[in-house]
Amino acid sequence: MIGYLHGRLVYKHPPNLLVDVNGVGYELEAPLSVIYDLPDEGENVSLFVHMFVREDAQLLFGFSELGQRELFRILLKINGVGPKVGLAILSTLSSGELLQCIRNRNHTMLTRVPGIGKKTAERMILEMQDRLKLFQIDDDPELIDDENTSDYRDAVSALIALGFRANEAENAVAAVRENSGSRDELIKNALAWVSDK
Repeated sequence: MIGYLHGRLVYKHPPNLLVDVNGVGYELEAPLSVIYDLPDEGENVSLFVHMFVREDAQLLFGFSELGQRELFRILLKINGVGPKVGLAILSTLSSGELLQCIRNRNHTMLTRVPGIGKKTAERMILEMQDRLKLFQIDDDPELIDDENTSDYRDAVSALIALGFRANEAENAVAAVRENSGSRDELIKNALAWVSDK
């Protein structure tokens, strides 16, 4: 089993990556949140890997954090959720948002993910309740409430659309979150925070 890769990023074409590890190229798929946070092509990357084996292929999926990979593995155990749907979930929702959806039994937010209907969302919530007890979610800064979580993600998305890397956007929004009110104010303050750096 391949569990971790460290090497040079050859290319990234969402959702696909190619990583050169000592002359061997590994093709992986990754959530959009991971891909947007990667360095430029030619630079070194480190990824936790899930290897998915089926009759006609051996597929690799890359994650920037160990917890994200474990969440992906939990998703794969749910009936009706395969690797493609698992990637779609982690591309649409942050790990914190997904955990909050499960904790709060929020079917509506889950059905925003392409490929997730109401029945699948209900099954996910039911099957994941016990499995997610291992995750510490109470102290997650993204889990304040639904409105603030939405504002937070929208602000991060706005900064990424303006050309910032995902990690830069996340850091800026997190830094000004407590002193910002509306979504627009959050974006404005995050931009001001970045310009002061």
